[in-house]
Amino acid sequence: MTDAPVPSEEEVEFDHVPDTDQSFENALAKARAGDRLAVADGIELMTTGTDRSGIDLRRKEQVLEAADRRRAEVVGDDVTFVANLNNNVTTACNTGCLFCNFKNTAHQFESDHEGEHTGFTKTPAESREIVEDALDTGIYEVTSVSGLHPAFVLNEEHREILAGYENPYAEVDYKPPAAYDKDPGTYVDQMRAMSVGGAHLHSMTPEEAYHARRGTDWSYEKVYRELKAAGLSSAPGTAAEILVPEVREVICPGKISTEEWVEGMEGAMAAGLDVTATIMYGHVENAAHRVMHLKVIRDLQDRTGGITEFVPLSFVHQNTPLYDRGLVTEGASDAEDELMVAVARLFLDNVDNVQSSWVKYGNAKGLKLLNCGANDFMGTILSEEITKRAGGGYGEYRSFDDYVDMVSAIGRPPVERSTDYRQTRPLDPDDGPHGPTLGPRADGTPMLSDADSDSGSGDGDDGAPAPADD
Repeated sequence: MTDAPVPSEEEVEFDHVPDTDQSFENALAKARAGDRLAVADGIELMTTGTDRSGIDLRRKEQVLEAADRRRAEVVGDDVTFVANLNNNVTTACNTGCLFCNFKNTAHQFESDHEGEHTGFTKTPAESREIVEDALDTGIYEVTSVSGLHPAFVLNEEHREILAGYENPYAEVDYKPPAAYDKDPGTYVDQMRAMSVGGAHLHSMTPEEAYHARRGTDWSYEKVYRELKAAGLSSAPGTAAEILVPEVREVICPGKISTEEWVEGMEGAMAAGLDVTATIMYGHVENAAHRVMHLKVIRDLQDRTGGITEFVPLSFVHQNTPLYDRGLVTEGASDAEDELMVAVARLFLDNVDNVQSSWVKYGNAKGLKLLNCGANDFMGTILSEEITKRAGGGYGEYRSFDDYVDMVSAIGRPPVERSTDYRQTRPLDPDDGPHGPTLGPRADGTPMLSDADSDSGSGDGDDGAPAPADD
């Protein structure tokens, strides 16, 4: 697959720009009063006013204060986190997204390929073993987001359908497992493997669900129902990036459209699954696009009510094609990160939980964002390959004791939660050491030793890049 010509940073022009007839003062008054915000209101808050250039620091603090107050009203002061493992199945992918350095072009995995690559594919048996071992540490959530391997199919019926095409690779991006060094199995096989032992499996983005129905007339609901029967518990709303077509045409022209993403999320919820929602910002988009994206999420939640959390993901530009091709020179600023979280809290009046990701922001900024409208601090993440491969430098895991120390330091109560937020357990800072208790094999034993935890963490103040991507 060849990459389409990509414009330079100077050549990217958008129809949607951050310009409104609203005033910052009116937008802030609506936010403080708890009124539903229009897109123009969100743009004014995101930019701290379109009547002037740059971010006004005094106005920014007013937005952050309003968001923090709203957070306290909606979910209280608890800072929640989950005991989880990342198990990404494969990096093989032909989609060609310009923000991504996680994938490896799929032909590199073929048995007759002579070159070297740094990617991986795991069999269902390998995934099962990884999850089984992790369950013994006390984790209870398995998060899995993978590349779109051409041999990956929903089930054996799907494989037969795709193999029946005259030119399967060109028409439906399919090659049989025999063409590759390692077989990822089917999505159903992987779901069964990773949901072993009572683990909550959080997997199958709308992009992956599209791959699991390609070449058929199957609905997203049908696909998600079959995956749910195989062990899938909830679906991540990644692959969203920016849900505005003119931005997607620049950063991920080979990916599903905004409409397909929404349809996939609706299909997952129709199948009885909770979902999350995300945004990946800080690249070529502007403030208007960010708020338009929030409007898509809010409208979806109005219709369905199944979104449990919103996760802002700040773009990590290093090691990505967007950076290599000159489309971006840096990621979002600290002020932009703060405003993204704050405006998400104020605009998404129907989504209770907003996450601050230490993998993306580091400890120091991640904690600051908990005072900007966020209430969740992600999970232990015993492995995280996506952000690391994009250039992120904030480590791959946290212990419960790390969480208790950090959250207590900002005067907030640390609380263990289940993936769906329906179970919670407050942790007493004076009653350590701490470990998870909500998992099928969790008994409060610490997951990691202090030495293990320290080896994987960064303090967020070392000048490392602020991670992102999904």
